[in-house]
Amino acid sequence: MRIALHQTRSAGLDSLDGAAREAAARGARLLLTPELSLTGYALGAPARYAEPADGPGAAAVSRIAARHGVAVGYGYPERGEDGAVHNTARLVGPDGETLADYRKTHLYGPYETAHYTPGTRLPVQARLEGLTLGLLICYDVEFPEAVRAHALAGTDVLLVPTALMRPYDTVATTLVPARAVESQLYVAYANRVGREGEFDFAGRSCLAAPDGTVPARADGASQALLVADADPALLAASRERNPYLADRRPELYPA
Repeated sequence: MRIALHQTRSAGLDSLDGAAREAAARGARLLLTPELSLTGYALGAPARYAEPADGPGAAAVSRIAARHGVAVGYGYPERGEDGAVHNTARLVGPDGETLADYRKTHLYGPYETAHYTPGTRLPVQARLEGLTLGLLICYDVEFPEAVRAHALAGTDVLLVPTALMRPYDTVATTLVPARAVESQLYVAYANRVGREGEFDFAGRSCLAAPDGTVPARADGASQALLVADADPALLAASRERNPYLADRRPELYPA
């Protein structure tokens, strides 16, 4: 599966539409955008921007996905049925149909914990073109248990929209590739870049492979649309060579 990762300073539907158009033109079947890509991250009071899961933003993204024939992973502040606000990622298929919704389970820092309610469902998965895709958001991937839960459930490609800030660049450069190797899956990591309000985003979006390679990597300063392949054959060969899941001894390290 050819995957496009949108590293951007911008947010909103126009930015997403332009990225989807370019991704499709470059042969991508899936576009992943950063955390809260419909609104931006530095919202002050996210509740003012929150909308229901099937609100106008969702309808607009579905039209974009169908128009360009590319699946889209994007983020937005969701207002739940009970009024709680969640930091949510949605995956839409190339026909515009919703494939999965995931509410961020590990909230980062005082800003997020003050404004969002954590999700309670993990792992969240979908099938697309013969691969099992999973969803996490930013800080979630820094917990090996969350990624391992996906691996044990059969996730092949883990989609991680993120808003990683400086000075934590090492998460993108070191931790994300390590997660791909230790859990034997691809990790697609799409970050913001530049300053937004009080936050300075680190960029360094990447696609990390289970064999320890990084087929695509952006720098820490520039906008970019990365395009790279998640190869099922490489995934199968790497899992055969590195049987971490089969060789686990969970009786020695219970949760």
